This record gives sequence, structure tokens and C-alpha cells, in this order.
Amino acid sequence: MMAANDTDIRQGKLELVITRVLDAPPILVYKAWTEPEHMVRWMGPKGFTAPSAKMDVRPGGQYRALIRSGEGKDYWFRGVYREVVEAKRLVFTFAWEEDGERGQENLVTVTFAEENGKTRMTFRQAPFQSMDERDGHEGGWSEAFDKLSAYVAAIRTS
Repeated sequence: MMAANDTDIRQGKLELVITRVLDAPPILVYKAWTEPEHMVRWMGPKGFTAPSAKMDVRPGGQYRALIRSGEGKDYWFRGVYREVVEAKRLVFTFAWEEDGERGQENLVTVTFAEENGKTRMTFRQAPFQSMDERDGHEGGWSEAFDKLSAYVAAIRTS
């Protein structure tokens, strides 16, 4: 869920900012982002699965992942890790693959801050080519973060 003023702050900007407080410690949320066996459990909007994730989580390392719609349409995306600080910060490029070619690339920054035994996760992605494109990503990421929230809360108690 976005913080109350995030929409006002980014009005007219081609940047997406989503902040969530997740019921799990930062190391667990970080692992959900950096270990394929966790990422495939939550990545993608509601109704999507994530059948594949390959990750080399280190500066200069690459990742490639697949999300699949309920109708069976595949969406591949990939990027390169720029900064990796365990349980604190991830910075990586993000691009959809379009017909096997890399599409428009942007930069994602995810920070993890401990907050009373939980994690304040702040997600930033920019730049987008249009506000419509940004808003489409906001819907998809928000639904994925709903799944992430439920997943980390469940594995925290197991």
C-alpha cells in the first residue's frame, strides 16, 4: 500500500513509488527478493504464476524470470544487479523481453528497513515512457506485493 502522500509527491513524474510494511524481518523479505525458490512463490500480479527465476545476486550479476497469466500467456523480464546490500537494499535494471529482445529498461531500487520487528519496504521504479505505463506497473506490482506480504507472513510463522 502506498504511503498517504506518495501519489501527491510523484504527480506528473514518471517514477513509481510503493511503500509497504510487511510482517516479517528484513532478512526474510530480502530473501524473498533474492532466492529463486522464494521469488517464484509471489512474483506477478493476482492470477499469475512464476514458473521460472534464475538469479545471480551480486553487482553485475544478471537475472531472468517468467510470469505466466491465468490464460497461459508468458511474460519474460530480465536485468542486471547494480547494488546488493543484504537485508538493506537492492538496485537492479528491469526490462520486459519483447519477441526475445530487451524492451525499455528502467531502474528499480528496493530498500528494506526494520520497523518494530517488521519490514518497511520501499520500491522505486523509473523512468517510464508515460504515466499510463507507470500506472500499469503500479497495478501489477501492488498485486504482487499483496502476494509477497501473505507469503512472508506465512513462512515467518512456519
